[in-house]
Amino acid sequence: MTDTPARLLNLLSLLQTPREWPGSELAERLSVSPRTIRRDIDRLRDLGYPVEATKGAIGGYRLVAGTAMPPLLLDDEEAVAIAVGLRAGAGHAIEGVEEASVRALAKLEQVLPSRLRHRVSTLQNATIPLTRGDGATVAPQTLTALAGAVTGQERLRFGYRAGDGAESRRLVEPYRLVSTGRRWYLVAYDLGREDWRTFRVDRVSEPFPTGARFTARELPAGDAAQLLTRSMSRAQPDVELDVRFEAPAAFVAARLPAHLAPAPTGEGTCRLRTRTNDSVEWLALRLALVDAPFTIKAPDALLTYTQDLASRLAAASAHG
Repeated sequence: MTDTPARLLNLLSLLQTPREWPGSELAERLSVSPRTIRRDIDRLRDLGYPVEATKGAIGGYRLVAGTAMPPLLLDDEEAVAIAVGLRAGAGHAIEGVEEASVRALAKLEQVLPSRLRHRVSTLQNATIPLTRGDGATVAPQTLTALAGAVTGQERLRFGYRAGDGAESRRLVEPYRLVSTGRRWYLVAYDLGREDWRTFRVDRVSEPFPTGARFTARELPAGDAAQLLTRSMSRAQPDVELDVRFEAPAAFVAARLPAHLAPAPTGEGTCRLRTRTNDSVEWLALRLALVDAPFTIKAPDALLTYTQDLASRLAAASAHG
């Protein structure tokens, strides 16, 4: 192998596997002399790769953790596995993982060859995630398109469907993606409205980066998460939630989001009292998934909705 850059990449790929490589084995795998391997190891060290050598009759090399992470080399199977895993991580409520997954996925899909992008899409389309019950699913391609525009500070066009069903076209300067655990939101400056707006990503369609760069504007106050919280508070008034469960508090809490935490009221019972701006539809579904008897004391709208839902479900099961 006379192509030095290609040989170095192959050598690095071997060293990134979790084992120690004798110099003689590396030389055999790459069809070069042990002296060439030693010289190539020195080149990798000069490039910042922390290659450790062990002493002995044979001697060996391995890549160890350094102060910074060098670029990784992945074969086709590894790249597909990581992309599929990142897509799954982007869609689940693991605190602190979703946004990082989207950023990493955007970078990876940018450099994936078309044949591998097709394999990732095929695998993704063949699986069905266990969603959280609110129906707010987001295509990974949409998330990566938005993440790329945020990172590149590139103006973005897309279609948007409002809560009342009204359709519109938007031109925005995307600022941040924010995950609430149940949904993704885009915080952006809307050039048509000349103001900051938040967009539910599951209502975004056909995102198109325009190629026009922009300098990020200063947020009105706080950070993107705070702006989203203020926007959501204005969009939907808080309700007083009061629900009593015939189950221990720990059992109920394990089946509800963290912001819906019940308090013990006795042996085997608990009560959930809080203010929330969650929709009554979503609350009804989450309460039903607790799998324990409960009584709704407030709000009346939630009680009415669950009664109507129970009637529809009973009618549907009767016709089955």
